[in-house]
Amino acid sequence: MTEAGRIPRKTTGSTFLHPVSDLFGIPLEQVNFVACQLCALLAAFWFRLYLRPSQANSAVRHAFATILGIYFALFCFGWYSIHIFTLVMISYFIMNMASISNIHRYSFLVAMGYLTLCHISRIYIFQYGILTTDFSGPLMIVTQKITTLAFQVHDGIGRKAEDLTSEQKQLAIKTRPSLLEYLSYNLNFMSIIAGPCSNFKDYIEFIEGRHMQMKLLKVSWKQRNCNRFPDPSPMGAILQKLGITLLSLVVFLTLTKTFPATYIVDDQFINRSSFLTRLGFLYVVMQASKPKYYFAWTLADAINNAAGFGFSGVDEKGNYRWDLLSNLNIRNIEMATSFKMYVENWNIQTTAWLKRVCYDRTSWYPTASTFLLSALWHGVYPGYYFTFTTGIFVTLAARRVRNNCRHVFISSKLLKVGYDLVTWLATQLSVCYTVAPFVLLAVEPTIKLYKSLYFHMHILCILVLLVLPKKSQKLSGGNQAIEMEAHNCNKSKKQK
Repeated sequence: MTEAGRIPRKTTGSTFLHPVSDLFGIPLEQVNFVACQLCALLAAFWFRLYLRPSQANSAVRHAFATILGIYFALFCFGWYSIHIFTLVMISYFIMNMASISNIHRYSFLVAMGYLTLCHISRIYIFQYGILTTDFSGPLMIVTQKITTLAFQVHDGIGRKAEDLTSEQKQLAIKTRPSLLEYLSYNLNFMSIIAGPCSNFKDYIEFIEGRHMQMKLLKVSWKQRNCNRFPDPSPMGAILQKLGITLLSLVVFLTLTKTFPATYIVDDQFINRSSFLTRLGFLYVVMQASKPKYYFAWTLADAINNAAGFGFSGVDEKGNYRWDLLSNLNIRNIEMATSFKMYVENWNIQTTAWLKRVCYDRTSWYPTASTFLLSALWHGVYPGYYFTFTTGIFVTLAARRVRNNCRHVFISSKLLKVGYDLVTWLATQLSVCYTVAPFVLLAVEPTIKLYKSLYFHMHILCILVLLVLPKKSQKLSGGNQAIEMEAHNCNKSKKQK
C-alpha cells in the first residue's frame, strides 16, 4: 500500500501539523507525538514555576494536569482516545461500587480485558497496525495505573498490616480517591502520552507539594533542626535527559532508516551472506531499533522532572537523584555482562508493575502467571510470545553458566576482564536473538530468521541446561519477566 493510502487510516489525530510531516517526510502521528511531548515539557516548566503548591491548591493543580492531558490525547489520537477515557471511567465506577475484597480483581479483569480487546480489534479487525504512537500505548499505561491503584487500595483498606510486605505497607492507600484525583492520576499531561506508570501515593504527594520533602526526610543530614529542607532543582537532570533525547532522535532518524528490520529476513541477504555476517547484521538492526524507546522514555522522564515529579532522594555522594520514574539505564543496558543485568535496566516501571500486581500476589505458578500477564499486556502479535518463550531458555542457561563458571574467573584480574568481555558479547548477541521476534512480530519472518541462524541460541541453551549441573539458586522459575521484577525490586529498595 502506498504512503498516501496509509495516512487516512493510521492518522486519527489532528492534521494541523501535516505540512511539517510533509516537509520532513515523517509520519504525521509521530510529528503529533513529538509536538505534544514538547508542549508537555514547556507546560511542565510552567506548572512547576507558576502552579506550585504554595501558589495553587491541590484541586487547581489536579484540574490543570487533567484538562491538558485530555487535550493532548485528543490531539494525538482523535476519537481513538475515547477508549482511554472509557476505561478510566469504568474503572472509577468499579473503584467506588465494588466491595473492597474484590476491588482489585474486578479492576484487573476489566482493565486487562478491555486492553486485550483493543489489541485484537485494532490489529485483526480494523487493521490499524502497530505504531509507537497509536492509542494502545497510552491505554497500556492507563491499564498499569488502574490495576496498581486498585491493588494498593485493597491493601490499605481490605487487608491487615501484618499480611502485607514492607513495600505493600509503604504504598498502601487508606481511602478511595476522589474523581478529580483519579482522573488526574490516570490522565495527567505529564504521562498521558508515553507514561511512565507511577505510584498513586507518590503522585498525590507531588500534587500536594510533599513529594520532595518526604524523600529528603529519609536522608541523614548534618543539620536536622530545620522544619523544611530546600527543594532540589531538577534542571541538571532535565538537561542531561534532553541531551540523551536529542541524540536518540538523531540516531533513530538516521540509523533506523539505514538498517530496517526487514533486511535481516530478506531472501537475497540470507542467501548471499555468511552466518557471522547475518549475526552481526542482526546486532546492528536490533541496536537501530532501540533509540525510539530511548527517545520516548527519556523525554517522558524529563517532562515529569520539569514539573517537579520524579525526585528519589540523595545518593551516597550527596547528589540529588531524579530517577524515581526512569524507565531505563542506558549505560547498564549497553554494558550489560549478563542477561539479568540487561533486562533489569530495561522498561523498569513495567517490571515493577508486573511484580506488584502479579508475582507478589499469586501462589499458583507465579513465574508462568507473570509471563502470561506480560505477554498479554504487550499485545497479541505472535512475535511477543516467541520473545518471551525464548527468554525463558536464555535466562535459565545464562544462570546455569554463571553458577557453574563465574567463580573460576574472578580469582584473577586478567581472567575477570576476559570473562567480562566474553559475557558482554554473549549477552548482547543473546538479547538480539531473543528480542528479534518482538520487532518482526509475525510468525513467518521469525521462523525465517531463526532458521537462517540455525536456531543456534535455542540449541546452545538446551545443551547448557543438559550438560551443566543445576545448583541452588535464590530465584525460582526462569523467565525474563521474573528476572526483571525481582532485581528491580531489590534495586528500588536500595535507592529508597
